[in-house]
Amino acid sequence: MLVASTYRIADMSQTYPIMRGTAPLLVATAGVGLLSESLSSFAWLGIAIICIGILSMAAAPSIGQRKGMLLALVNAAVIASYTLIDGVGVRKSGAPAAYTLWIFLLTGLALAVWAFAVRRREFCRYLARHWRPGVIGGFGTVVSYGLALWAMTAAPIATVSALRETSILFGVVISALVLKEQLTRRRIMAACIIAGGAMVLRLG
Repeated sequence: MLVASTYRIADMSQTYPIMRGTAPLLVATAGVGLLSESLSSFAWLGIAIICIGILSMAAAPSIGQRKGMLLALVNAAVIASYTLIDGVGVRKSGAPAAYTLWIFLLTGLALAVWAFAVRRREFCRYLARHWRPGVIGGFGTVVSYGLALWAMTAAPIATVSALRETSILFGVVISALVLKEQLTRRRIMAACIIAGGAMVLRLG
């Protein structure tokens, strides 16, 4: 709901890098403070680069974009929270595949029940028209997040989170080619800085 609300009032090319780039920054900080995970100087350098990219992306926004960036930051906190929770949970479970499947089964059922109760007509109509791409997208999501959770059992949560967020570059390209958003030089450079910081954080 936060993601949908963000994209309704602001450009994906601006808010996606902010929400996805801020998340590994929060995960790294919380991982050090709460999980006693150690980070090298390279990791802290990556965090600093991400901060610079986020500040560049957020410079001089319009009113609508400012509201969108606020929602993006809130969503980043949600992403960081479930990343940390799932990172700890999958380690304790000892079964990454089972943990992943239970997560998507339980949350998927809850979301479907909510949608059916609150927006039954729209939900049923949309499901009838778009169930095929929904199945494909859902399968891709399960596999993608399952691989990330499996990686968290063998590497620090912060580094896995940071490596995932190199998807920022793909998000910016999609926003331009599919959504036809206007990409400014500042947004392109800021997205590259954020992705570069995530990769440096991975080296840590």
